[in-house]
Amino acid sequence: MKIAVLGGGNGAYAAAVDLTEQGHEVRLWRRDKQAFQEVLNTQSIQLKDAKGIRDVSLKLATPDLKSAIEGAKLIVIPLPATTQQSLAKQLAPVLEEGQVIFLPPGTFGSYVMSKTLIEAGCKVNVLFAETGTLPYLARKYDERTVSVSGRATRLPTGVFPSDQSSKAFEILQEAYPAVELIEDALDGALMNAGPIIHPPLILMNAGPIEHFDKWDIHDEGTQPAIRNVHKALDAERIKIREALGYKAPHFPLDDHYNPDGEEWMYGNGAHEKLVDGEDWFEPLELKTHRYMREDVACGLAFLVSLGEWLNIPVPTAAGLLAIASSVIGENLRGTGRTIESLGLANKTKDEVQELLRKGMVQYEVN
Repeated sequence: MKIAVLGGGNGAYAAAVDLTEQGHEVRLWRRDKQAFQEVLNTQSIQLKDAKGIRDVSLKLATPDLKSAIEGAKLIVIPLPATTQQSLAKQLAPVLEEGQVIFLPPGTFGSYVMSKTLIEAGCKVNVLFAETGTLPYLARKYDERTVSVSGRATRLPTGVFPSDQSSKAFEILQEAYPAVELIEDALDGALMNAGPIIHPPLILMNAGPIEHFDKWDIHDEGTQPAIRNVHKALDAERIKIREALGYKAPHFPLDDHYNPDGEEWMYGNGAHEKLVDGEDWFEPLELKTHRYMREDVACGLAFLVSLGEWLNIPVPTAAGLLAIASSVIGENLRGTGRTIESLGLANKTKDEVQELLRKGMVQYEVN
């Protein structure tokens, strides 16, 4: 299958090499030509995983978006949610009828990108799908080398519009057999693990992060007090899911930390593998890092706004969002991705569900 992978981060490099090794024809696009130069020169990425170190030759590495998109059945975008609107504007003139755009994870980017495409004058019908996590535990060593220490074993995925779920699912499964079809894109957005895992880790470890040269939030930074906040925050996510009519499995975060629990998205024992390796540590600048700008400003702000829209108390989420706002000096409840900023706050639950079924073309959102 012809697949386009868009991005230059950990997930994009991992997707490009993994899908290539599965036998797909992969074209990788990255907007930063200078940082991409070594991959452009070699048309390959070096992969490190349990099988060893090897070069993986891509069908095409290109800084030209149209060349990457042309003829692709599936477009994989493992980019931060903060890029979705600007990327949709770039995609508007080059997308083709019937293409499936996969956002792993999406943070309700299915709606954001669909709305932006229409506003940009895109006339073709494309399908979106979003899931709860990247399909890979991956870290780039440099601009040509990626280490993949794990792969997702379960990917709960919702399609937008959900009326066309079966069509998108057929294409997705060809690339990602771990995909499990769930109700719709909002269902998929509320599977996103990042806004549950990362806000407590960065905010409750803010002192050590800023003081020490190295502080691993996934190892020494994950202590019982922080896990208790994880549990409270995840319980609020599940309450919101239930209020919207979404049923189990909710993929509770506890299962990620419990090797004897239900299989989570990365399989049992994934957390132990993560902290045992050195790949997962990375330096954190609290004001700009994606854990703040994506998982808090987009994901956590969205969760808080949904709770208020549904009249469901979310004190842990709201408290963390307020603390994050103080840390970076910005009112993230006002500036983040929220049901208000998406233009949906004046809609009823039934109207939103109709939108999720039919999509933006058939159902106009004011």
